[in-house]
Amino acid sequence: MQDNWTQNLEDGGQIDVIYTDFAKAFDKVQRKRLLAKLKRLGNGINTEMLAWIECFLIGRNQKVKINSVTSSVISEIPQGSVFGPLLFIIYIYI
Repeated sequence: MQDNWTQNLEDGGQIDVIYTDFAKAFDKVQRKRLLAKLKRLGNGINTEMLAWIECFLIGRNQKVKINSVTSSVISEIPQGSVFGPLLFIIYIYI
């Protein structure tokens, strides 16, 4: 892609790029609605996998420790996961 863009610019062309940041988009997903959509897939996802996904999404606790001070953070958002963005894509396309 970079070679194509470079060639286009050298030929006097123009490149328009749109950057979309989905970093916080998954934070807004309604977990129950996502799970309902996954259940509707029928044979596409088995019961054990659905239960695992539900555990992955709901009731998560995180701890942050700075020096000797620890604080607990209750979050349903698995921050920094690879699976979260995949679930977001499933959520918006199903």
